[in-house]
Formats: sequence, C-alpha cells, structure tokens
Amino acid sequence: MHDVLVIGGGAAGFYAAIHIAESRPQTKIAILERGKEVLTKVKVSGGGRCNVTHAEFNPVDLSKNYPRGQKELLGPFHTYASGDTIGFFEKRGVALKIEEDGRMFPVTNSSQTIIDCFLSEADRLGVQVKTLCSVTGIEQIKEEEGIIWKVAIGDGHMYCKKLILATGSNPKMWNYLQELGHSIVQPVPSLFTFNIKDERILDIPGVATHAEVKVIPKKNISKKKEKLKPDTAVLTSEGPLLITHWGMSGPAILKLSAWGARILEQYNYQFKIQVNWAPEYHHDGLLELFLKVKQVEKKTVIRTKVLDLPKRLWVNLVKASNIDDTLTWPEVSKQQLSNLAAQLTAGIFQVNGKSTFKEEFVTAGGVDLKEINFKTYESKILTNLYFAGEIINVDAITGGFNFQNAWTGGYIAAQGVVNDLNTNFE
Repeated sequence: MHDVLVIGGGAAGFYAAIHIAESRPQTKIAILERGKEVLTKVKVSGGGRCNVTHAEFNPVDLSKNYPRGQKELLGPFHTYASGDTIGFFEKRGVALKIEEDGRMFPVTNSSQTIIDCFLSEADRLGVQVKTLCSVTGIEQIKEEEGIIWKVAIGDGHMYCKKLILATGSNPKMWNYLQELGHSIVQPVPSLFTFNIKDERILDIPGVATHAEVKVIPKKNISKKKEKLKPDTAVLTSEGPLLITHWGMSGPAILKLSAWGARILEQYNYQFKIQVNWAPEYHHDGLLELFLKVKQVEKKTVIRTKVLDLPKRLWVNLVKASNIDDTLTWPEVSKQQLSNLAAQLTAGIFQVNGKSTFKEEFVTAGGVDLKEINFKTYESKILTNLYFAGEIINVDAITGGFNFQNAWTGGYIAAQGVVNDLNTNFE
C-alpha cells in the first residue's frame, strides 16, 4: 500500500510528488508513467529551453492569461504563483532569467536542467518513478481505515490512500473519471496557428510585425453543436504576428486561437480574419496621412515605406492595392491610396485549417472546474482524489502560463494531500 500514487510523470506530477515528500518525508510515494521517459513535454517546451513560467507577479494579472480557469485560478495564485516557482528552482540551484517579453527560462537555456532537477529531487526524497507503467483502470474501495484507491496496471494492481491524477490531456483517463461520476468538458485544440494561402503573404515567410487581428464572426453555425455566442473581445487580439510558410503565427494569432478555441472549433477552422498591420491607425486617419505624403514625396509609392512595416510586406500590400511599381506619389489617385489604407488597416484573409504550434499540444477541456475544490485541488465527487495540470479544464496562452498552472496545481494538491494524511492516517 502506497500513501500516494501520482499518475502521470510530467511537470505537475513531479512537482506534486516532490512537495509531498519534502513536507512529509515518511510518505510512500510513486509516480506512474505510461511512456519510456518522464517529463517529455518539459523536454521539448520552449524549443528545448523550457519556458518555466512568466514574470507576472500580480495574481489578478496572471489569471488573465487563462481563457479557461481565469476565475478559478485567482485564489490558487494568491497561494502559489510565479515568484514561488522561481524560489523553488533557485533553492535547488537552478537560476532562471527573464526575457524581454516576460517569459522565463533556465539560465542554461536547456530544458535538461529542469529535468535533472526533478529527477535528482525525486531520488533524494525517495519518490519511486515507474516508467512503462500504463494504468488500465482506477476504482475506489472501502477498507476499515477508510476509502482507498485500487489502480489497475497490466495484470496487477497497486493500492493507495491518496491518488493524484496529472495525466494531461489523456482521453483514457477522462473516460475512467466519467465512469466514476465526473463531468468532462469536451476537449478541443487550443494554441494553434492559422493556415492561410494568400498572395499578399505567400512569398514572405519569416516576416514579423505588430498587428491587430479580429476573427469575423459567422452567423450560421451547425445546430447540432453547442451554441456559443461569439464575444467580440474574445475574437480580437493584438501583438507580434509572424508570417509563415503555411500562413500566420505569433502571439497575436496564438492568443486568438486560445481565447476563441471553442468558437473556432465550431467554425470547423474555416473563417475569415481582419488584420490591421498599423494598429495605431484607422482607415480615414491613414488615408489623411497618405494624402499629406502625396503633397511632398516625389518617389514611387512602392519604394517609399511611410509606416514602420517590414519592407517586403509593404511592397506586397502596395501591389494588392492595384498601385503599379512605377507609380509615384504625385501620380497615385486618392482611390488607390484609399485601397492601400484599407489593405493596411482592414485586410481580409481566409483561414482554412490550423497547424500545431511547435511542440505545444495544449487542449481546452477536461475535468469540469465546478467539481474541484480549488483550495486543495481535491475532487468534490470522489474522496481522496486530487488533480494537477492540464487534466482539468484549464489552459493558457503561450508564454510559460501553462507550466505555471502545473506548478500551482501540483503544489496546492500536495499541501491538500499532506494535510489530509496528517489528519486522517496518522
């Protein structure tokens, strides 16, 4: 009999196990991982550098980066947030650094540093780590000492007083939980890039600029699906936009994909976006600027980049406005300049499908948040069951926020387990 079994050898699972073992050294703990290796998502995160957390230290502002879970995480973030994460790693000799955009990485720029930290801590604290250990069922049984968990693994079983599920977006585990009475919010992809084939961006992959992007809402959505009312605020985003070989990416797009995850799934990832490449301007204001330039500039329009835009993007948008390469500012008509202002402030692009963002596999969906006690991360439905990480219906925009959810959930679940073991199993 184990005191605690943690199913899932990822970030949240290790974080929970380490904190339990540190707070209560006599606790018998095992981490069960179905794969050959543990912490695989940590390994590939941030291009192999591991985006550990984000330098946002105000719990209210931190919670605003979670399309699902913003309200529920506010309390937990007052208990354990980015500053605590930094302290955890620094205490163990892992220094973190803040990049210009607020993302935080190990100073070594290697995710292996984080993995080594977790493995050495688990070893030091006596936490068993079992790989190739696929769970095939979980059930509660009543014993004299109370309700315990029976975990099926292959042909055998393991038993524990407390069970922590940190299995991420695992449909099999969600199915087991549904059978046991939990509600699962249907998962849909979050954090993805947009597939766009358009002459205006076709030959300029790698170009990046600041832009505002809006999803144009569709009126007719399949009646079979749950009706979601598109929220204009949810479907608007501003930030760096990256043009890629397959379409558009970058924070502006990724934020839209996260906040609009359920709406865009209903659109079957076929929709239109409106891009303002000069967010500080609207159409009429930009046209007014162009008309002033027309009075003083003698060169061709295509060679005179009036705005702080990448040159190749400016050239493509000038061409898309039916302005000939040889046309000078004095020669260009007001209508042509109006066309250019429209391309720059309200260009319409057709999205046909999505692509995964790098190695980020983030899902919106999971255990219904109403069924979790966020003071302890314990199930309200099943006694002695705790959650941590993406198994619950919480997801974030890119930038280290999904890992912070894992650290916060892992820590609070660990405290809940320790307090309960000390109270009921001494």
